[in-house]
Amino acid sequence: MSKRALIVWGGWLGHEPEQVAALFRAVLEDDGFEVEVSDTLESFADAGKLAALDLIVPVWTMGEIEKGWAGNVSAAVQSGVGIAGCHGGMCDSFRMNVDWQFMTGGQWVAHPGNDGVEYTVNIKRGAGPILDGIEDFVVKSEQYYLHVDPAVEVLATTRFPVAPGPHSLNKPVDMPVVWTKRWGVGRVYYCSLGHKADIVDMPQVKLMMRRGFQWAAEGKRLAREAAARSGTADKNSYTGMADSQQ
Repeated sequence: MSKRALIVWGGWLGHEPEQVAALFRAVLEDDGFEVEVSDTLESFADAGKLAALDLIVPVWTMGEIEKGWAGNVSAAVQSGVGIAGCHGGMCDSFRMNVDWQFMTGGQWVAHPGNDGVEYTVNIKRGAGPILDGIEDFVVKSEQYYLHVDPAVEVLATTRFPVAPGPHSLNKPVDMPVVWTKRWGVGRVYYCSLGHKADIVDMPQVKLMMRRGFQWAAEGKRLAREAAARSGTADKNSYTGMADSQQ
């Protein structure tokens, strides 16, 4: 039976979400996924449908989401559904929803120099199969400065500062570009590259995303097998602090 993925695109059109969603759809279908593409956040309203997926791919920047819909995505991922995405389409989706930020592992805060900064993506040695065989490479795009969950497993980084800004007098820092983490028994994958569709279409970035989708979706099968072995399934899900989104 083929894996099922849902791509939801929209928000700020400067990130070319429709074009990026089309690229992601082609990658997933090439790998045998059954793919649904939606341009409305109402796709997150059906908790049962989300829980039946293998993978959720958000491509939505600077939006606002109903608290319950974000909760449905969170609960699905906690149950084993993977979530994977890139750039602002996943880690600048909903600035007012801290549960989304907690789940995804980070939040964009700046891109010093704006678009067109030339910088190096450094692949962490021993990063594992997702980035296996990919060498350090140069990209000319936005260089994302993010506030990052210290629990993430960092697979690639970039060095700041490159472009000047109020951060420049601090010591040089290696900012995560690619990471993984867990949310419940679900797998989370993020890549900060992808300001426009041409960046997503770079061979290195497309391969990173392909493998990230595969890795995140595989968590559903593993979670199902673990539940079968134990004879139990976790029915509880984290709903955030009571005052997180008043």
